[in-house]
Amino acid sequence: MNTLTVYNFGPITSASVTFSDLTVFVGPQATGKSIFLQLHKLLLDIVPIRNRFKRFNVDWAGKTSHFLELYFGEGMANLYQPEKTQILSNNIAVQLERVISENSRHRQEKEKMFYIPAQRVMSLRDGSTRPFTEYRSGDPFVLREFSETVHNLLQSEFAVSSQLFPPEHRLKKQLRTMLLEHVFGSFGLQIDTEHSVKRIVLSSREGEVKLPYSVWSAGQREFVPLLLGLYWLLPPNRMRRNALEWVVIEEPEMGLHPRAISALLALVLELLARGYKICISTHSPHILDIVWALQIMQKHQGTAQDVLDMLHLSVDQETRKLASSALAKGSKVYFFKRDGNVIDISGLDPGSEDGDESGWGGLTEFSANVGDVVARVVNRSTGGAAFPLQTSQCL
Repeated sequence: MNTLTVYNFGPITSASVTFSDLTVFVGPQATGKSIFLQLHKLLLDIVPIRNRFKRFNVDWAGKTSHFLELYFGEGMANLYQPEKTQILSNNIAVQLERVISENSRHRQEKEKMFYIPAQRVMSLRDGSTRPFTEYRSGDPFVLREFSETVHNLLQSEFAVSSQLFPPEHRLKKQLRTMLLEHVFGSFGLQIDTEHSVKRIVLSSREGEVKLPYSVWSAGQREFVPLLLGLYWLLPPNRMRRNALEWVVIEEPEMGLHPRAISALLALVLELLARGYKICISTHSPHILDIVWALQIMQKHQGTAQDVLDMLHLSVDQETRKLASSALAKGSKVYFFKRDGNVIDISGLDPGSEDGDESGWGGLTEFSANVGDVVARVVNRSTGGAAFPLQTSQCL
């Protein structure tokens, strides 16, 4: 699937998205970003999704509205309106009722998309992972599936070793170093079995201090399930996991300091280097800053060293390869507007006459407005003397 076009689906009035290596969605809450991405997964992975529901005895009685509520979550049965909704995949019309009801017993397709949802913090309960069956049938499928995946990861690949982070065979050394510095400090992650149930704790390097989930920072609570998802996507000794081709990460910035966001985006570049196509939804201007910078570097003969300097990554053979790969990847950015329309702002031109693009989908509008107001106040008080704005305010 290269292009997905949707009309009148939930809050989305009109959206036509052509995916690139990295595709970023921005826009206010409740404008349809998650719904669009979940629909994208539904069309790619309908066979394994239905099979997963059936394996856990989840029944939608052949009704499209029941299936939509099971898949998208409680209260979402009316997203699809047969008389109004239109869906086109690569410009070919898709009949959602037929997709959902088609018999798939003869097809054993594997999932193509791994989805890391915004509600990922729910996948850890007091530091313990949760299987698919612990959720109500009205919880979104992508959350239940994500939680099941990280639960199985801990029961299988980490069943022997208790150390979750930073084991040397997981992630590149420079990436581990960044995460230690900007997310975990002097602590690592360990599976604790002292209380009969496996739970994840922060652990000092000597193992003398163990901090339970209840005292973690908000950023650590958000990041740990995301890290487990990245472990699944970045298996040692293999480029990719199984048949997966696509990765969705919703709001990766939640709870993180800008330096930690940079570390996370270095991991996103690792995913791109391994050949995944990445979709991100975000409310962070920091993420678009990096996408914009990569575009400028591509246009003006930027080098791998420039990418590494931007992300504060030390130079070695692996990071240089990572940065070189980033300069060869394409990117697209789409703005989900409050009126239900989705527009392409991939140019990210701060000087564009289109306010949606120059304001990067609303993510830089506030800073620009603050700069304008402050400049006006200072100029007024100094009798019109020029007031120097910060570069970030000008952007």
